Amino acid sequence: MTILKNSASSAVRTKRNIRYENAMTEQDYENNKNLERQSDGEGPGEKLDAAGKSLSEALRISFVILKIIMIVLIVVFLASGFRTVGSDEQALVLRFGKIRGVGEERLLGPGLHWVFPYPIDEIVKIPVAKKVNLPINSFWYYQRREEMLPPGPKTRRDVRAVLYPTRDGYCITRSEKQSKTMAGFGGSDYNIVHCKWQLIYQIDDPERFFRNAYVEDVRPGEVYFDVITKSVEPLLQDLIEDTIVSAMVNYTIDEAILSQDRIPKHVEKLLQEKLNTIGSGIKVVSVQLTDVTWPRQVDYAFLASIKARQASQKTISEAKGYAESTLNEAGGPVAGDLLAVLEGKTVSELEKELLWSQLAGSAQEKIAQARAYRTGVVETAKANAEYLLKILPEYRKRPELVIQEIHLGALREVYDNADEKMIIQPTEGTKGREIRILLNRDPTVKPKKAEK
Repeated sequence: MTILKNSASSAVRTKRNIRYENAMTEQDYENNKNLERQSDGEGPGEKLDAAGKSLSEALRISFVILKIIMIVLIVVFLASGFRTVGSDEQALVLRFGKIRGVGEERLLGPGLHWVFPYPIDEIVKIPVAKKVNLPINSFWYYQRREEMLPPGPKTRRDVRAVLYPTRDGYCITRSEKQSKTMAGFGGSDYNIVHCKWQLIYQIDDPERFFRNAYVEDVRPGEVYFDVITKSVEPLLQDLIEDTIVSAMVNYTIDEAILSQDRIPKHVEKLLQEKLNTIGSGIKVVSVQLTDVTWPRQVDYAFLASIKARQASQKTISEAKGYAESTLNEAGGPVAGDLLAVLEGKTVSELEKELLWSQLAGSAQEKIAQARAYRTGVVETAKANAEYLLKILPEYRKRPELVIQEIHLGALREVYDNADEKMIIQPTEGTKGREIRILLNRDPTVKPKKAEK
């Protein structure tokens, strides 16, 4: 029974397959007929097939154009990564906000460079060679607009103006230093001085400047250098004002007015130390004290003081010049050294004698005369001693006669050397007087010294 059932089911499946194959054969035949009709230009789907072909061709062309556009966009995107760094600039490359590179590669020098376009890479150009001038007028007195014009030859400052601390700028200077007190504080008086300054700076460390200095965002149409200057100047102005106040208090008002080189160097040094402490990356090129003056309210007193100081300096200079010329005339080039040696007590006698031997001028002449006079006195004394020794035996025999002879010899010497001889006989008595007037003195009589 089982075998019969299996045979029956197989026969049924066979019949079904035969029917399916026949149906497929008929359908294929119909499809082939339709294709033949379409190839001959017949049939109802002719218009639909032409539209499909057109659509297919349009899509193919569109894909080609799209590929070309994509390639062009990629090329343009990559080409937009070229950046030019100016001759006075250095650049930092930020990759996703972080500085790219290590060591010297972190900075790009002048020239053409390629980086990945934004938003992958961003290039920041920092002007490192440009020097910026920053005037500081915070310590100058208040001026109206007409007072700011260049002064004329007869223009005078308004001395009637009152100093307002909240309006006028000024610095405090030390006028007279005193010894420190027991507590360790130096006591002194202070004065007011008005001054103008000028700071010249530049950026010398771009990375430190970028990390530590605040710079506003650059808006469209703005120059990055102008934005940097605008952002940094408030910080620099505060620092230099604080530095000037700290430095000027160590100098007197005379030093501030007369010495315009020492104080700016001091301010420059202190300001650079402060900038280095905060890691600003800014270098101070120079600090200049462009103008300094005393308060207007004491103008006349200061002018009188300056005039007196100038007269004093002139007198001192003239006195020093006269002293030097007198020393040179008296002793030559070594006169000053000899004078210093004579005033001191640490020089040996041998060194003094050496300097004395180098003297020239009138001092040498005086020394020569003194030596000749000394020699003459010594020789005269020797001659007199020899003469007295010769007459000593005769004096012992007849002393009165020898003394009388010496007296007569002295009279002969006196009379022989006299130009004119006048003998006046005194009157009798102690109070007797005699007056004689010599008229028409003989002009032919000449002194013997002049004749010699």
